[in-house]
Amino acid sequence: MRVLLSTLGSRGDVQPLVALASRLKALGVQVRLCAPPDFARWVATFRIPFVPVGPPWRRSAAPGPRAAMPQPSPAQVRKLAESSVGIQFEVLSAAARDCDVLVATTGLQIAARTVAEKQGIPYVYAALCPAALPSPHHPPLPLPVLGEVPAPASADNRELWAANLRHVNDTFGVPLNALRSTVGLGPVDDVSDHIHTDEPWLATDPMLAPWPDAAGTTVWQTGAWLLPDERPLPTELTTFLDAGEPCVYVGFGSVAAPPGLLETAVQAVRAVGCRLVVSRGWAPLSLTDRAPDCLVVGEVNQQALFKKVAAVVHHGGAGTTTTAAQAGTPQVVVPQVYDQHYFARRVSALGIGTAHPGAVPTAESLTAALGAALRPEVVARARAFAGVVRTDAAQVAAKRLTATLGA
Repeated sequence: MRVLLSTLGSRGDVQPLVALASRLKALGVQVRLCAPPDFARWVATFRIPFVPVGPPWRRSAAPGPRAAMPQPSPAQVRKLAESSVGIQFEVLSAAARDCDVLVATTGLQIAARTVAEKQGIPYVYAALCPAALPSPHHPPLPLPVLGEVPAPASADNRELWAANLRHVNDTFGVPLNALRSTVGLGPVDDVSDHIHTDEPWLATDPMLAPWPDAAGTTVWQTGAWLLPDERPLPTELTTFLDAGEPCVYVGFGSVAAPPGLLETAVQAVRAVGCRLVVSRGWAPLSLTDRAPDCLVVGEVNQQALFKKVAAVVHHGGAGTTTTAAQAGTPQVVVPQVYDQHYFARRVSALGIGTAHPGAVPTAESLTAALGAALRPEVVARARAFAGVVRTDAAQVAAKRLTATLGA
């Protein structure tokens, strides 16, 4: 049995598929992973065959205020859509040639199902956030990079989804159907329904990020596909953690950090009587001075680190949010884009941390958010919540995938 796993996005989109690939390999399945070229070296460390698709994703993490980024024109959006659909079909067709099933995540993979249809193999779509799937219980995830215009504040969730689905159809309907006609397949009426299928999977923890339409739904929620990490923490880091007051972790992974984040974080963390551990990430974040109460680290084992800090300040990516929840550590989520606003709301609603009001914190606002997250009752809820986060989801998904294909 051969499986092609495919995604477009940041580390938070790729890592769940690496987790699933690792479990599939343990079951004797041959796996191939298609993702942006930024992740080729990292994926190679797991001995997973890798196929690059699209431009480097890291370009989207360039530092700078997002408000200053120009919105693409309609002509630019059309050109981007046509190019993206064509490149996806070409790359995925070659990658899937000897595969028995194609598993895709993220709604930007417009051509993935068409590739599966053309090659006569099953197709599975797995969402990495509930809000990636239509429901009247939550708003859609906006895609401003595709020129999506924000809906009026008075619009309800049904109206928001209707506008979102129209935009997806207007953007991708023509190039997708042109491609399908070229390869001898019929047109699709609704691009979003076509991508998501009638029975999508949802790879999020059911307590942290539940599917809201549980009654009679066809969505199968697996839990979050977490990649176990057994790496020891660097000696410099463990020495720092053990050397004094509690530490607060600040990191924004593979997204752009807000302007002036580190200067703000230093002031806020000191104001609550803690020291600071900074993850460099893609921003990249770095300190201008070598203050003894601050340490900058590179790629480390977050699963181990988060258990040793007093709080985690982050962007709200699905993987970071789930890892902090599993560690039982209070979180301060400063959402920037896409699904991060959803996870910020969930952390706040569950009482396992706080959602920062706005994307660019000040010293005062971050101090207040940290103070709220470090309240004894929030610390206690975060610790208790760690016990309900599933750890077997990737294994469950791998077994279902192989059982479905009779392997």
